[in-house]
Amino acid sequence: MGCGNFKTSYSKDMAIFQTNWIRNWIIGFIVFLIIFPFTASPYLIYVINITAIAVIGALGLNIITGYCGQISFGQAAFLAIGAYTSAILSAKVGLSFWMAMPLSGFITAFAGLLVGIPSLRLKGLYLVMTTLALVFICQFVVINWESMTGGSKGHSVPLPTIFSYTIRSDLSFYFLIMPITALAVLFAKNLTRTKPGRAFVAIRDRYIAAEIIGVNIARFKVMAFFISSFYVGIAGSLYAHYTREISPEHFPITLSIDYIAMIIIGGMGSILGSVYGAIFVTMLPEGIRMFSDLFRGSAPFLTERILELKAIVFGLIIILFLIFEPDGINGRWQKIKVYWKKWPYKYR
Repeated sequence: MGCGNFKTSYSKDMAIFQTNWIRNWIIGFIVFLIIFPFTASPYLIYVINITAIAVIGALGLNIITGYCGQISFGQAAFLAIGAYTSAILSAKVGLSFWMAMPLSGFITAFAGLLVGIPSLRLKGLYLVMTTLALVFICQFVVINWESMTGGSKGHSVPLPTIFSYTIRSDLSFYFLIMPITALAVLFAKNLTRTKPGRAFVAIRDRYIAAEIIGVNIARFKVMAFFISSFYVGIAGSLYAHYTREISPEHFPITLSIDYIAMIIIGGMGSILGSVYGAIFVTMLPEGIRMFSDLFRGSAPFLTERILELKAIVFGLIIILFLIFEPDGINGRWQKIKVYWKKWPYKYR
């Protein structure tokens, strides 16, 4: 008679749905996601939509940084490329959203190759500076190429349509964004179980050892940048069509820092960590705003200084995670699961 959850093959050990409990939980969570927006306020749905878009971008960054070990500060630039490409293709060229979105992902991915190819000879702070320079180059192009981007005035983006139905409300966008986010999470999870995913981890951990055992370092580094940039381009396209208006102010350098914070807080090298981190970082400003509103009467300076308060809390949280929980929220969750699996018998 079997007892416990034992794996007898590598495929079973790498399976996504390893037990009936996990399968049932996923089904229940999907049902919850379908029912939830009909009971939530429009503003809450808006926040969740923005969070879901951030999840896609965080997944892209985690692939290149968390799994492959290549530090990138270029998320703001890649998001801008995806957003403006989708806006230009749909507004000026006349393509539908369903063609503009994947094309934006591929164009952003090819832009990522401009960083990925030099990364073959760069690492550490040198690679950080290269990706950081891309952000400033992208900002310069967006502001000065007014005939295509609209310059500092911004660029309007048409709403997506399905046949004759125009996706306009937050609720409609919810049922557009969530399936795309779910597919992005599923693909990323499957990627980590394949040969490229294992090669990314080998390069991150010991690139010399990886090369000795036959991993093509150049090929997989470039592949990681391509896939990562594609993810971010899709996120940028969704963001552009959802907000309907984009400008250089939407893609500051601090946006790259936000995404770095997402994977640090959520857990680097973890798909669920990308989800947890995106939720935490996106919801944090809302929590700070609600906290400052509680003291609007007694301490109005908190409301007036909400941006400074956000920066202070944001930096403090990142420092605390790096010191006390370097594996992020997902690492803590894994420890909790292991504890309750062993409870009440605890082994050290």
